[in-house]
Amino acid sequence: MFTPETLTGRKTRFMNRLYARLSRRQKKARGFVSSPEPRTVGSFAKGRQLIAGNILFAGYLVESPDTGLWEVDSPTVGFDDERHGFAWLDDLAAVGDGPARAKAQQWLWGWIDNYGTGQGPGWTPALTGRRVIRWINHAIFLLRGQDSAESDAFFRALAQQVWFLSKRWHASPPGLPRFEALTGLIYAGLALEGHEDLADPAVRALAQECKLRIDEQGGLPTRNPEELLDVFTLLTWAAASLHEAGRGTPQPHTAAVARIAPTLRALRHADGGLARFHGGGRGLDGRLDHALAASHIKPDHPKSLSMGYARLSAGRTSLIIDASPPPKGDASYNAHASTLAFELTSGRRPLVVSCGSGVSFGTEWRRAGRATPSHSTLCLEGYSSGRLMPVGKTGAVENLIETATHVPYELDEDSEMVRFQGGHDGYQRKFGLTHARTLEMSHDGRGLVGEDMLLAMEPADKRKFDQAMDKVALAGLSFAIRMHLHPDVDATVDLGGAAVSMALKSGEIWVFRHNSKCELSLEPSVYLENGRLKPRASRQIVLTGRAMDYATRVRWSLSKAHDTAIAVRDLERDESMYQL
Repeated sequence: MFTPETLTGRKTRFMNRLYARLSRRQKKARGFVSSPEPRTVGSFAKGRQLIAGNILFAGYLVESPDTGLWEVDSPTVGFDDERHGFAWLDDLAAVGDGPARAKAQQWLWGWIDNYGTGQGPGWTPALTGRRVIRWINHAIFLLRGQDSAESDAFFRALAQQVWFLSKRWHASPPGLPRFEALTGLIYAGLALEGHEDLADPAVRALAQECKLRIDEQGGLPTRNPEELLDVFTLLTWAAASLHEAGRGTPQPHTAAVARIAPTLRALRHADGGLARFHGGGRGLDGRLDHALAASHIKPDHPKSLSMGYARLSAGRTSLIIDASPPPKGDASYNAHASTLAFELTSGRRPLVVSCGSGVSFGTEWRRAGRATPSHSTLCLEGYSSGRLMPVGKTGAVENLIETATHVPYELDEDSEMVRFQGGHDGYQRKFGLTHARTLEMSHDGRGLVGEDMLLAMEPADKRKFDQAMDKVALAGLSFAIRMHLHPDVDATVDLGGAAVSMALKSGEIWVFRHNSKCELSLEPSVYLENGRLKPRASRQIVLTGRAMDYATRVRWSLSKAHDTAIAVRDLERDESMYQL
């Protein structure tokens, strides 16, 4: 979470430091009420890389085979957040052998030695909650073979962090950070002897957050699918802990889980990954399935939007569309200008994608990933459908403003296809044009027909369009319809430049065609993926043309080649090794 440099922000950091130091007065916890049950899911491949000394956090690789984790100079705030959050414990526990345990113990007690007295950047409520959950989850793994002095240090540091959480959880930003802080406090209150009195206030506070932050669509104000998955996972963990302790879960808590589950299912592509919009990634492998199974919520077919997204699915094909205005205000710190953009996945293979969040690759990549040209939609005159505005003196935080505010849509179905129709006014303010998009998917999932229109509908809009035309000497307003392809897609221009053929690793062949005066090209693109050192090279289909009148219409299609089988046995396995 990005925090602007304001008086409130400085006060929050000061109070966090104060209570972190006051936590040194706490006595060690007496032990666990019962043996903790690990619920977090880690990556075996990532764990092996950590054991080898390849530390990859927030897009930065540090090769440190001999030194401890805490002796490494942190290149960014994000790197510090990842190591102080201790999610890497999940990966080491996934390996689970002697070297993995030795590395985990070395790094954990190294944190106690360096920061257990209330110092360092890890003393924020969100990071402390994340850390406490991992310490409790993997306590048996960590404490095996340790003497009484090391065990005492572990329980003392745990008690200090729990006390800090009880005093500072309310200072965490609303949303995922506060859910992390409260879930950590519930974990500790239920698991640690002598801390039972902390559980009830945290349970009530978490229920209140569920009422305030989870809307009727089962979504968050940020509209970030991966963040929603993280919140959902925390809520299922907290509910499971309460159940195992013989306690009930408050109704707002269970109701929030029931609302979120169908939303996440709607945001999941055919390959099991989440749609990558508004700063979110695909989600950790296995986490979504594990969380949905733990929720015990039965699947339900969405009848309208889910957190502002529309889903079309048929056969083995899934299509997810950003069909609502971007997040507003403070919730837009990571928002993208992606209105009416879509992603398409066939079976286990993503085909049309968004470039994704470039946050782990630096400020410029992050800004680029938020722009409209980084999404599979129409871009007018090179402008995004929203612009970024710095917040605070440092300008490190940029909210999205002047975005589309009116996004009407319709979803319907007939005997031949499922259809989405939508529009947005993101270009109306400057050019007087409304972007309208229709997407029709056949019932067998083998074909998608699309139509993009630029319309000046009201007299005021037509005057703005005329003014914009005057500025370009009546040459027309240039537009580009982009479809970014996944890096694994092998694309070539075909039929003398009239089509693009795309081969997936499954053996499927998809073909893009259009029926317009636009120019078709295949251009370089990038795929911004968390967990890698640099962006992956990819390609994008680009249809370019000019809007010359009050109504411009472009029709195109994306369909499987006729000789592509109805059911393809996709035996090609993805590399599960940790990609550096």
